[in-house]
Amino acid sequence: MAVYTDISEDELQRFLARYDLGRLLSYKGIAEGVENSNFSLHLDTGPAFLTLFEKRVDANDLPFFVGLMSHLASRGINCPQPVARRDGEVIGELAGRPAIIVTFLEGMWPRRPTANHCRQVGEALARLHLAGEDFPLTRRNALTVGDWRPLFERASDRADTVEPGLKAEIEGDLAVLERDWPAGLPLGVIHADLFPDNVFFLGDELSGLIDFYFACTDILVYDVAICINAWCFERDFSFNLTKGIALLEGYQSVRPLSADEQSALPLLARGAALRFLLTRLYDWLNTPDGAVVTKKDPREYLRRLRFHRQIASAAEYGCTPA
Repeated sequence: MAVYTDISEDELQRFLARYDLGRLLSYKGIAEGVENSNFSLHLDTGPAFLTLFEKRVDANDLPFFVGLMSHLASRGINCPQPVARRDGEVIGELAGRPAIIVTFLEGMWPRRPTANHCRQVGEALARLHLAGEDFPLTRRNALTVGDWRPLFERASDRADTVEPGLKAEIEGDLAVLERDWPAGLPLGVIHADLFPDNVFFLGDELSGLIDFYFACTDILVYDVAICINAWCFERDFSFNLTKGIALLEGYQSVRPLSADEQSALPLLARGAALRFLLTRLYDWLNTPDGAVVTKKDPREYLRRLRFHRQIASAAEYGCTPA
């Protein structure tokens, strides 16, 4: 979450007039995240969240996101639900951007994830994958291996200002991943961004998942690779094997990984690290002045990328062989 587009109270009041949400008491922008403009709304009927879709989000994808959240909720996945206007429409426009309001989800995201958090995240991710099996819509992943080189080319000329030699290092990984990216693995709905700030807990129990605006149809185990990157590294960039074991055991207790999926996991984890390195690099160099957003250091994912290059099997992440 972030704020790239500011909105006035008058604009927001006119937007809310089409809903049965009561009176606006206050609102504020949310600086966490990097993709869309997000605001928490304090209404006399209760809290809600407003999202204005920016940058990489195609407005044509919004029915997929809206439909997916409703579908997952119907299958027992606790996630925010889109709020319809009085005319029945869910997607509106505010400040020239497509916009939706979603329900408030109780909980807090873990600032210091533990192995217990990781186990529950693994279980929740597997349940999400199973719940999405009969979702009728599909969406191409707009940030998969074929999209990384064009994204890099928009930042490559300044990459070495972030880390000396970064341009050549990324080019080497791109060549390997473009050549070896796996085919024929199970596909389905993936979250594609299940970082700690998108998972809420109440006490020690996972209470729900948020921010489905990268969700798409892609390799299921790639979603596991993203979570390994997001949950299983410490602040000194070291890999925590205990967390890796917990996350993978949690996932496999619900949806066991096949031998082929396990074999592909090291390369997919390397690819996931590069994907987030590239988007962070681009945003680090191009986030506009005045945006209410906490920029994320791309070098964190460079350290992860270097780790994954050395991994030969899923067992090194803590995966029990199929």
